[in-house]
Amino acid sequence: MNILDTIIARKKEEVAVQKSLVSESALRQMPFYKAPVLSMSSYLTMPGKTGIIAEFKRKSPSKGIINDSATVEAVTAAYSAHGASGLSVLTDTDFFGGSLQDLTAATIHETPILRKDFMVDPYQIIEAKAYGAEVILLIAACLSPLQVKELASVAKDIGLEVLLEIHTQQELGHVCDAVDMVGINNRNLKTFEVDLAHSIALAKMLPAHLPKIAESGISQVSTILELKKEGFDGFLIGENFMKTPDPAAAFAAFVADLKNSEHEN
Repeated sequence: MNILDTIIARKKEEVAVQKSLVSESALRQMPFYKAPVLSMSSYLTMPGKTGIIAEFKRKSPSKGIINDSATVEAVTAAYSAHGASGLSVLTDTDFFGGSLQDLTAATIHETPILRKDFMVDPYQIIEAKAYGAEVILLIAACLSPLQVKELASVAKDIGLEVLLEIHTQQELGHVCDAVDMVGINNRNLKTFEVDLAHSIALAKMLPAHLPKIAESGISQVSTILELKKEGFDGFLIGENFMKTPDPAAAFAAFVADLKNSEHEN
């Protein structure tokens, strides 16, 4: 099995355990489940926002520990203060060192929150809203088109937005009416290689009305400027900030460079 297969197998076991511990009805009674939801698709192009969905991630299967000292509260506060259009919070524990509590810790900001995880069951979508998420991620590489449609419909029914992540031309068939945004992963989840040209070509095949988000492998302001010219609306960036000793300062500096470069152009 490749790493994605391994993660999904573990995720199914994890969800089964969670279902036995906390019922869906109990999740629906939690305060955040009934709270108003911010729209990440709107925040992508909102004046004063950067289009960046900034990520909080402690570790990854490919890199190991990225940052185990920064806190969710401090990092997401800086992301929000400096114009992030969204906050991406990893909630997978075994492979990424995250938790559902990290989601809740990020809700103190007026910035939409994406639950970044491997969604394989409607239960996880209820769980996402109960802990404060406003957007869920569906990864085409580990779901069938029918599964995407079913999970996205659950999300829409409870007021969450859906970000569908694709990487191949074959996965264009996973796009459905319940998807709000499409993320194109510049990194192949099976080999971890990054190819921006591949993503640009794939973006041109997507429906024009859907916001397009470039994911992974973005570390330069020039890359964002190039991708904007190619029609991308959002940019999911995680490791680039988290791998520094001070992710908050790294994000602030990156945004300052971005604004200067946009002004010059």
